[in-house]
Amino acid sequence: MEWILVCTVAFGASILTFFSGFGLGTMLTPVFLLFFPIEVAIASTGLVHLANNIFKWFLTGKNANWEVVLKFGIPAVLAAFLGSWILMNFPEASPLFSYSLFTHEFEVFPLKLLISSLLFLFACVELLPYFKKLSFDKNKLYLGGILSGFFGGLSGNQGALRSAFLIKFGLSKEAFIGTTILISTAIDLSRLSVYSAKIVELKWDTNGTLITAAILSAISGAFIGNKILKKVTLHFVQNMVATFLLVLSLLLGLGIV
Repeated sequence: MEWILVCTVAFGASILTFFSGFGLGTMLTPVFLLFFPIEVAIASTGLVHLANNIFKWFLTGKNANWEVVLKFGIPAVLAAFLGSWILMNFPEASPLFSYSLFTHEFEVFPLKLLISSLLFLFACVELLPYFKKLSFDKNKLYLGGILSGFFGGLSGNQGALRSAFLIKFGLSKEAFIGTTILISTAIDLSRLSVYSAKIVELKWDTNGTLITAAILSAISGAFIGNKILKKVTLHFVQNMVATFLLVLSLLLGLGIV
């Protein structure tokens, strides 16, 4: 059962998130949590995410806009470290409120509600016709990188904020996907140093086969996503990003993720 569930989610999520630039970790972590302790689940998801990004790099990296990668990506990585440091060194805030749903208790924290509101705003901007032609100038790349990296490090939702900014910089669908993948891979490599101790403790003789199967499933999904890319439009990619932003904002706002 665990094999079917983990591999199916890794495969399906990889196809969907190929276009949005985020979401694989958000979908896969809860599935790993069903079978592993939290530290093992997070480290396992990180490995799958990195391996999938490296494979996508080979598929689409040539389409990346290097001006955007450098001007957006470097500030994003640096600001992500700052956001992560604040998250790890400041006391956790008390929840604003909590509620029960289907015997489960959910808590809504101030930071997640803030990030939820931001993502909801970006989703509305992307979906409403009035804002369809809105775009950012290249001189806003640094600011976009700093804001997405900082709040991403602070909340753990790097990819959603990154895609929300980059989709409005006037990139082609190929350049958008290639650029987001390069930046995401750089952030994955920086996060991997944090997970390194946990990766060593993963008990590869017990868990290695399932993690490898998840990696191969995600890579297969990315391969199919790349084939589908040739048949979709930029409008489809924009709507995919907006839909994922909207769903994630609701899940965060409700305290589910």
